[in-house]
Amino acid sequence: MVIDPICKMEVDEKTAKFKSEYKEKAYYFCAPGCKKEFDDNPEKYIEKAEKHQPPLHGCC
Repeated sequence: MVIDPICKMEVDEKTAKFKSEYKEKAYYFCAPGCKKEFDDNPEKYIEKAEKHQPPLHGCC
């Protein structure tokens, strides 16, 4: 399991329907809205994920 960088939900990377690649790393999402938000500004969410910030919103 991995963590969706937008909403912090656990996602099974083996069955995830939503995935983005950024700087040679894969990111997995629980919903298309989370993927779109990440794709619009990946640096914002990578930085927050590295700092272990709490969820940004309750999208799911």
